[in-house]
Amino acid sequence: MRQNFIRTYLERDIPQLGPRIPATTLMRFWTMLAHSQGELLNASTLARSLDVKSVTISRYLDLMSDLLLIRKLAPWHGNVKKRLVKSPRTYVRDSGLVHALLRLPNYESLLGHPILGKSWEGFVIETIINGLPIGVHPFFYRTSAGAEIDLVIEFGLNDSWAVEIKASRKPALSRGFHSACDDLKVKKRFVVYAGDDHFSTSHETTILSLAHFMNLLKQHTA
Repeated sequence: MRQNFIRTYLERDIPQLGPRIPATTLMRFWTMLAHSQGELLNASTLARSLDVKSVTISRYLDLMSDLLLIRKLAPWHGNVKKRLVKSPRTYVRDSGLVHALLRLPNYESLLGHPILGKSWEGFVIETIINGLPIGVHPFFYRTSAGAEIDLVIEFGLNDSWAVEIKASRKPALSRGFHSACDDLKVKKRFVVYAGDDHFSTSHETTILSLAHFMNLLKQHTA
């Protein structure tokens, strides 16, 4: 079903909107983005793979972003004494389309695929961002040394949350996550995982389900 949707969208719907880009080219591009779900955008690598210029990759990405197919998550930037990553992370916004593009026919296939963690990450990020009110801004944070946070939510001045996302039911946190939280002086630290329970760990970090996190987010922004 989703394969038919993809084919119809590329061959009929997008051309009706104006862009004259071969459907096979967009299909390859979309599939490459699915394979690199949640990774830093490397326009040069994508351009070489498609035999186009980097500026063309930017045009394709802007098109798919405007069509709400791709999310570009911006890197956090501010006054910290660290060398920060400047490239965005890209996500295919519909996790079902990620699985279709990668030809994963069922849940069992997903469980055995390397994309599992990034698929869950993309689903969680999309759910959270769609629940943010106007004026609340999402970013990711990463330094050149490897300290990183999957999602930083800025509610206002000196009010931000750090969210790490783990598909495991027994999530383990790296030192880099806590180092990044210290860099940004976040108010709260969370791990959204694939389990149902919620509990606290050291470093004042709360591990909880996506549903529980969304309830906390709703209370905080009410």
